[in-house]
Amino acid sequence: MSILKNKIDFEVIVAVDHANPNGDPLNGNRPRTTYAGNGEISDVCIKRKIRNRLQDMGENIFVQSNDRCDDGYDSLKKRATSVISDYKSSDEFAEKACQQWIDVRSFGQVFAFKGKEKGEGVSVGVRGPVSIHQALSVNPIDINSMQITKSVSGEESGDKKGTDTMGTKHMVEYGVYVIKGSINVQLAEKTGFTEEDAEKIKESLRTLFINDASAARPDGSMEVVKVYWWKHNNKIGQYSTAKVHRSLSVCLREGVVYPQSIDDYQIELHELEGLTPEIIDGI
Repeated sequence: MSILKNKIDFEVIVAVDHANPNGDPLNGNRPRTTYAGNGEISDVCIKRKIRNRLQDMGENIFVQSNDRCDDGYDSLKKRATSVISDYKSSDEFAEKACQQWIDVRSFGQVFAFKGKEKGEGVSVGVRGPVSIHQALSVNPIDINSMQITKSVSGEESGDKKGTDTMGTKHMVEYGVYVIKGSINVQLAEKTGFTEEDAEKIKESLRTLFINDASAARPDGSMEVVKVYWWKHNNKIGQYSTAKVHRSLSVCLREGVVYPQSIDDYQIELHELEGLTPEIIDGI
């Protein structure tokens, strides 16, 4: 396996149709929005979905969801100290962690665990080469809220309904979000992130919403429309990441007020000289 040698930038266009892409727990689990009313998906949420996809591909993942745990460890501390028990320095611990888990060598990780005795703890930080912005919708979103009820009692004997029989469900009517990210070669060299790892990240982005269905996101309500993948011809990049991301423009077509499909949006790519992206259809 060869260490990544060329800087990579990427963007993912995502369509949301009557779904809650990322609920805000501090706002009644309504879809996250900015002050301007644009929809938002946190970078943490996106990385969780990427980790899940990599796990589905058979990769070892350090930060696993409790409901997807596949190695029997019920905490990050147990996973870290059980798998890596023999090391002489923080650098050696970081190196072994990067070799063991693809999400550590991709996104980085802070290992900060107390030990039973003084000096037995772990305090190691790893900076990963893959950085991802929070996703923003192209235009302000319309949020539909509906009241829902339970048909059975959730309390005691069942002869009375519980006090929580009423609830609220929120969804985005229709919106297009853009995920932006990049992969840094200098950090890839430190964590051992390879060309093969980059291909796995690309595939996880293409298939981001496979096995991700829930009551808030029914199957088919979240769709990856396109993945744009720019691979530069050197380590630092032919252009800045900001300039690369600006070369892709997504906006509502003229006259459209309430978008209903991806056809209501105009996608324009202004190619940069000497840097042509690979354009991949989502699944």
